[in-house]
Amino acid sequence: MKTKYTAPLQKKNETEQTLRSLAFMNLPDLFSQLESGENGLTSTQADARLDKFGENTINTGKHDTVLRRLYSAIINPFNVVLLIIAAITFFTDVIYATRPDYLTVSIILLLVGVSSGVSFIQGERSNSAAAKLSEIISNKADVLRDGKQLEIEMKDVVPGDIVYLAAGDMLPADLRFLSTKDTFVAQSALTGESNPVEKYSQLQNTQDDALTDLTNIGFMGSNIVSGSASGIALSTGNSTYIGSMAKSLSGDRAKNSFERGVDSVSSLLVRLMFVMVPIVFMINGFTKKDWGGALLFAISIAVGLMPEMLPVIMTSTLAKGAVSMSKQKVIVKTLGAIQTFGEMDILCTDKTGTLTEDKIVLEKYMDVQGNDDKRILRHAYLNSYFQTGLKNLIDVAIINRATTYQMDEVLASYHRIDEIPFDFSRRRMSVVLEDKEGKRQLITKGAVEEILGICTFAEIGGKVVPFDDQNRAIAKEVYESHNAEGLRMIGIAQKNEVPDEHSFSVADESEMVLIGFVGFLDPPKESAATAIAALKEHGVRTVVLTGDSEGVAIKVCQKVGINSEKVLTGADVEGMNDARLEHAARSCDLFAKLSPAQKERVVRIFQGAGHTVGYMGDGINDAPPLHQADVGISVDSAVDIAKETADIILLEKDLMVLEHGVLEGRRTFGNIVKYIKMAASGNFGNMISVIVASIFLPFLPMLPVQILAQNLLCDFSQMGIPFDNVDPEYLKAPRKWETGSIKSFMLYMGPLSSIFDILCFAIMWWIIGASTKDTAPLFQCGWFVFGTVSQVLVIHMIRTAKLPFIESRPAKALLISTLLVAILALAVAFSPMAIALDMHALPLRFAPWLALLLVAYCLSTQLLKKIFTKRTGQWL
Repeated sequence: MKTKYTAPLQKKNETEQTLRSLAFMNLPDLFSQLESGENGLTSTQADARLDKFGENTINTGKHDTVLRRLYSAIINPFNVVLLIIAAITFFTDVIYATRPDYLTVSIILLLVGVSSGVSFIQGERSNSAAAKLSEIISNKADVLRDGKQLEIEMKDVVPGDIVYLAAGDMLPADLRFLSTKDTFVAQSALTGESNPVEKYSQLQNTQDDALTDLTNIGFMGSNIVSGSASGIALSTGNSTYIGSMAKSLSGDRAKNSFERGVDSVSSLLVRLMFVMVPIVFMINGFTKKDWGGALLFAISIAVGLMPEMLPVIMTSTLAKGAVSMSKQKVIVKTLGAIQTFGEMDILCTDKTGTLTEDKIVLEKYMDVQGNDDKRILRHAYLNSYFQTGLKNLIDVAIINRATTYQMDEVLASYHRIDEIPFDFSRRRMSVVLEDKEGKRQLITKGAVEEILGICTFAEIGGKVVPFDDQNRAIAKEVYESHNAEGLRMIGIAQKNEVPDEHSFSVADESEMVLIGFVGFLDPPKESAATAIAALKEHGVRTVVLTGDSEGVAIKVCQKVGINSEKVLTGADVEGMNDARLEHAARSCDLFAKLSPAQKERVVRIFQGAGHTVGYMGDGINDAPPLHQADVGISVDSAVDIAKETADIILLEKDLMVLEHGVLEGRRTFGNIVKYIKMAASGNFGNMISVIVASIFLPFLPMLPVQILAQNLLCDFSQMGIPFDNVDPEYLKAPRKWETGSIKSFMLYMGPLSSIFDILCFAIMWWIIGASTKDTAPLFQCGWFVFGTVSQVLVIHMIRTAKLPFIESRPAKALLISTLLVAILALAVAFSPMAIALDMHALPLRFAPWLALLLVAYCLSTQLLKKIFTKRTGQWL
């Protein structure tokens, strides 16, 4: 007796064994095993199974719980260093001290707590926003419930469901095919095979064949490339084949150029730290003869030099960008895509449904000679109505126009015998119909070139004649003249010599009779021309990659403002090597009659030439270029595989949101670069200052607790950066990661800050009189307040290439965060609160000198800004 299918399996080998046994089982036993049947499940059964098996989703076993996220926020390299310092300080200041002092330990732990808390809160906000946004987008599946075909969310599919599939659909579960028609499935995610494989309802394998080679089994995560099928769900969620491999498939994705750039700067700072910190340790050890204190000081300096706020700033800025874009009805699936959006300098886009309206209008139905003929519309209607695959906009337009002529009355006279589904290599599809008298006919519609290629006869003047060169020339002239006017032309052919008993295939699409054409208007979107002009103004070139013919594509491009003087077709692309294509693509903004593979190749060619490429599309043929592009953009009404592949989903096809996305990406990038340049230059300058102070001073320029407190205050002041304004001039051009620019910035700004640090040392030493070990707390207080306030002020100097506050105003959040920190630092330094940090309160006579130093530092920074911009051509 067979074991009932009762619980999700956890091990891959068990999953394989189960799928293999179900693949070789006869249908009655299969239905019995799954407690289902040809009519699928009832709603009651489906609800019970959903409770039993859970939602049809895959997880890796590591649940992203609140506790796990809190742990990740606390345990990171920066906090680990701080905790080590806290442990050392606890031994030196508490356990082995004659008078226990908990202040330093408390401040260090406070620093860890604040850093972790900010990171955790920002992460939670980001997760919450992402979760709400992801709920808006959902892939659907067609299933048979209660004997009726319903559309449900993919997560609600359960074992035993009968599923209907068409081109563009993702397989919602591991399933066994019950019926197939020219069904080709892309399962490269599982097998690595680039070519789609054909699936059948009848098993054509032996027990020795690999599981993924079984012809009657489809796997969750694959998608239908062409044809249609039905199947019964065998397993869902983690019980699927891909679910059993979830852990191995959930590795980190490759880092993009921005992340690599951040890593390179962080790596630079860490390398500098590892070189300079030992030098600081050795100098202070030899000069101060206090090796323990020198070690603690060196470690504290190391912490102060680490860009510990970088993860928080990046997460906050990207999350803010995602939420801002969601208000424009743009859903960001991958946060990093926001920055790539801003970096994009070429937007490749399909034409239909992206530059044009979703509503194609049928304008013409004509015979081979170009005369209006409703009979042509009637044949097109029968083809579109009876085909069971993906009904596209052309089918909808044909059906709508035919219905206005009451042609739906003829449907009762026909029934469908078979069909040959559409695919992108043939670019046509056929149906086999039979009327009440038993007469059969095959009706084919498709791209004109493809239809002409399968016709050996034509119907002219009511007579079927050979499709010789003369008649072919007549047909081409009619097609080309209307195509040049901007009509999207589709050829219609038929034949009556159809076998009675036959399984129809592509081979039957031969010796056809060309009967005429239907022509469509594909009106451009109202927002297309404005959006393309706006993108061009911001340095983004729009390139059209379409499968349509040149005539229609040229007309649309002319209306929306895309240069169409030069056109490359799929045949042209195929005949060029990569070098020639790259040269030709420099001046070509319109590629027509492209296959999906050719679209992908053009995107890759642009990337190879150093461009950051976005691709916008919504069809099955757009999946390869969407995957290849640096940022994939689709719409919520797209086919499943397009939505799954894209990084960004538009809930409305208003192209103006693309401009908003580009600007948001550049704004995001700008704010992150502000922080990185501040951190790089500030840290480099601090290294120089500490080394100089360590050589010449008989005491430490600042105690570890003071360094950490200053670090904490500066971190607070930078919390407003993600919300800061970015100058309009900065947003005009695409922004790419340039590590060289950051290094140059660091080499300019770092030494400048060190010069003013040394001036502060001189004032404290000779004017204030803090020149002995006894007055060290006073000296340390002077550098503490200058270092803190100057780092706060320099945020405003660095954040813009213009004159701060006057020509460029910061966001309120940044103004408030910096102002509060500056006031707090001054309050600590000039009051008894300084004692809490082992410092002496500064005399008021230091205030004018502090003001003079800060003003001189700001003026010098503004002057250096002009010099740097003149030499390098940019500031940020």
